[in-house]
Amino acid sequence: MPFNKLHVPQDLPAATCHAINDQLHESLVDTCGVNPDDFFCLVCRYQPEDMILHPTFLGTRDPAKTIIIEIALLAGRSDAQKEALFVDMRQRLDKIGVPSANSIMFLLENQPIDWSFSTEGSVKRVLGL
Repeated sequence: MPFNKLHVPQDLPAATCHAINDQLHESLVDTCGVNPDDFFCLVCRYQPEDMILHPTFLGTRDPAKTIIIEIALLAGRSDAQKEALFVDMRQRLDKIGVPSANSIMFLLENQPIDWSFSTEGSVKRVLGL
């Protein structure tokens, strides 16, 4: 159950944001066994002066054009799956014309008790996990 959050420059076209998330979802399905129906994303836009990050930490990037991909998902993926996700997603970004060197990705893992999609309660309760 990933929930993707894309932090992008204010002027990045909506179509590009959708393309990034489409590629991210496909990458999650291919590398991490995510259900194809688990498709959730929020685009958060920032002004260039609002991105404060070190421009050369573990790579060179332009803070005013950096995209940050935040992925919240259920715990349980192996380190190999996570590494595959990062490699695959960077390749996908480059293919759609978004410089992967100007991106930061991170995962936030949690449990079924940490999600709720209905009035029935947590995913753990609804699915009887």
